[in-house]
Amino acid sequence: MDETDQALIAALRRDGRASLSDLAAQLGLARGTVTTRMERLQRRGEIQGFTVVTRGDVSAMPVRGLMMISIEGRGTERITARLVGLPEVTAVHSTNGRWDLIAEIGTRTLEELDAVLAKVRNYDGVTGSETSLLLTTRRAGRR
Repeated sequence: MDETDQALIAALRRDGRASLSDLAAQLGLARGTVTTRMERLQRRGEIQGFTVVTRGDVSAMPVRGLMMISIEGRGTERITARLVGLPEVTAVHSTNGRWDLIAEIGTRTLEELDAVLAKVRNYDGVTGSETSLLLTTRRAGRR
């Protein structure tokens, strides 16, 4: 999967209902190129489908964690694009303080989580990380 595929997946994560024309415009590609790439990603199993994610869907990824990441130089945008292209990454946040980014990660097993962490740590420009597992989640009530 190249950077264009990762950018396409990132765009779909932001708006899974975006039209092919809108995706092509966002990515600076021809509509046919977007169609071909999406079909290839689906055929290879990189895109499993399109769906709505609800609060209850978190149980499909019972192993969840927050990975705090420090980045060397000006690589934040490049690394952010790679992170949002990973199927296990549910959100990426920029932050202040010691860490440059926080990635929310969800997997089925600890082994899968470990593999994602290793992959991210090997990205060029990642200089450090710290991960905390999420044990329980309580949601704030709406007022």
